[in-house]
Amino acid sequence: MLLKSPVVFHPPQETCINRQPRRAHIESCQISLTLPRLQPVNGFRMNTEELKGRVAVVTGGANGIGRATALLLAQNGAKVVVGDYRLRSENDDAFRSLGIEQRQVDVRREAELQTLIDFGASFSGRIDILVNNAGIGMVKQIGDVSEADWDACIDTNLKAAFFGSKHAIRWMQADGRGGCIVNIASNAGILPRAHDPVYSISKQAVIGLTKSLGLCHSKDKIRINAICPGPVGETGMMNDDLDKQPDRAAAIKQFIEASPIARAYGRMIHPSEVAEAVLYFVKDSAVMVTGTFLTIDGGKSLGVPPKP
Repeated sequence: MLLKSPVVFHPPQETCINRQPRRAHIESCQISLTLPRLQPVNGFRMNTEELKGRVAVVTGGANGIGRATALLLAQNGAKVVVGDYRLRSENDDAFRSLGIEQRQVDVRREAELQTLIDFGASFSGRIDILVNNAGIGMVKQIGDVSEADWDACIDTNLKAAFFGSKHAIRWMQADGRGGCIVNIASNAGILPRAHDPVYSISKQAVIGLTKSLGLCHSKDKIRINAICPGPVGETGMMNDDLDKQPDRAAAIKQFIEASPIARAYGRMIHPSEVAEAVLYFVKDSAVMVTGTFLTIDGGKSLGVPPKP
């Protein structure tokens, strides 16, 4: 919990100054500052008043980045609604303790997205925050991609972000107060990857969507930004990918080795680190930030890492 303490400032007294010709020398003045103490809660820094009274909808919120984001927003005061195709019973206690609502949703269906967002709006008459996090991977070469594969990837990663935004924007416009949308893209949206071209296409499009909608709805005080993470450990997508590898440990090492900072620290990115970026985008301190993206990839998109 972030404990707010008063800042105590003691100005220098006359006796603190030993006046010398043509200069003043401060010998022993002391300035005492009592700073706020930050106490981590489940790995997060928490200020329970920051988002008090705001409603947030998080898609793909049952695991990984979405789950970490839902917890962090709730810990900072938001009323959070999680939508996911596969809800997980292991979240029930933690979500219940923070007042997080869960709804099963197929984000590829506009009607189900609208129902999810309208349910969120039922708590206060508006939507303040939307996090378009739901997504799937697609590790296939072009010749192996079927129409069903294409539709599954594009509909989940791009179509869902568009229609989720469409219905959240309707609520954000209603009273003129605006709101915030954060799209979870990928470093694959910055630099195409040869092993998963369709996934890269979908995430590049999400960045384009972020910029276009950010421009269109700036007049409505709606801020729309994106985050480009990877490789992030302990997510459904990453675990699915690792489960397909013949040597899981070697695959993890390969992911880490591809990112210079990840390699320096010897680990992947934590979902909570991406959630902290979401929190920044939705806070009032980021009121002038829109149409941009933040890369959290351990430097992977910079190029080939230097040798150790």
